[in-house]
Amino acid sequence: MASQSRTKNSEYRFEPEQLQLLIDALREQGYEVVGPTVRDGVIVYDELNRVQELPIGLKDEQDRGSYRLTERQDGAYFGYVVGPQSWKKYLFPPQLKLWEARRNGRGFEQNGGIPKPKKLAFLGVRGCELEAIHIQDRVFVQGDYIDPYYAAQRKKIFIVAVHCTEPGANCFCASVDSGPKAGSGYDLALTEVLQENEHYFVLQVGSRKGQKVLEKIPHRPASQEEKVAAAKAVAAASTQMKKKLHTENLKDVLYNSYEHKEWEVVARRCLTCGNCTMVCPTCFCSTVEDVTDLSGEVAVRIRRWDSCFAAEHSYIHGGSVRSTPMSRYRQWMTHKLATWVDQFGTMGCVGCGRCITWCPVGIDITQEASILQRDYSASVSKRTKES
Repeated sequence: MASQSRTKNSEYRFEPEQLQLLIDALREQGYEVVGPTVRDGVIVYDELNRVQELPIGLKDEQDRGSYRLTERQDGAYFGYVVGPQSWKKYLFPPQLKLWEARRNGRGFEQNGGIPKPKKLAFLGVRGCELEAIHIQDRVFVQGDYIDPYYAAQRKKIFIVAVHCTEPGANCFCASVDSGPKAGSGYDLALTEVLQENEHYFVLQVGSRKGQKVLEKIPHRPASQEEKVAAAKAVAAASTQMKKKLHTENLKDVLYNSYEHKEWEVVARRCLTCGNCTMVCPTCFCSTVEDVTDLSGEVAVRIRRWDSCFAAEHSYIHGGSVRSTPMSRYRQWMTHKLATWVDQFGTMGCVGCGRCITWCPVGIDITQEASILQRDYSASVSKRTKES
């Protein structure tokens, strides 16, 4: 019998087999459930109908410029970290048709306006990814200029977060305060607990929508021991992270390091492929293109993702403002960790580590920041002694 408690952030014991009931309950309320599944050897986000479509018993081994899936020694449902895709693709699609015109006799018939948003339930949102959604909220709906498609789709989202209990080699969310525990903004949140003789979830309710869905599923309050076990698992993930981004004075460091020699050093490795921006859950650069089909009957205006690593991104009459790999890498990192703060009140990095994993040459943003910080501190110390 479902509990009648309506207390926000109440905690319940949730069995693995009840995940299918959760998917069914969301679908009954009109949501298309999307979550992690395996495609072409990586974990991607796609529509889910059955719990068996989750990457059960799999983990992703990540390093600089390296990713592969391997089998775990247990049956964890969420034993992976993050793949190359982020939830951004549903809220800020890689390609979006803004307008269309079709020839109609001697004139054209126009079809404008944003596509109708769908009710989507995100299953398996990590803390870093939830923070990334909050950051994009600031960019697209909380400023002076509102993106109508993002705003409309955002209202249709139901979020089932998953607190991390096992970080990857490139994770550093703890140092930017975006994980491993998911913050506010979820409707339901799960912590997976794997013990010698038990496998269960501790579920938290974060909203009235979440409570309404939970009432459709049998559950019981979690015991104190179960709550403690879940909290310990999340806390352990924070201490296990190998990477760290030191954020203190980082903005000032970057603003005072435009001429640092490290930009040239990293540029000799950087391929300016833009992978880091494509996998990033917060990057929002885009461009607009007008395209006509070969018959000349249809003209379409499309918005698609762009990257500050593309020479055309900074093109103005006469050429590109940032014509070298050095200037483009400096622009990306400085914007992500410094000027973003001035624009939106937060950094554009959530510590997911995707830019490290999916960089073909393994450039590590935490390492680059550390080099600049080290030399900046040394120069400040030297000036202080001289004065």
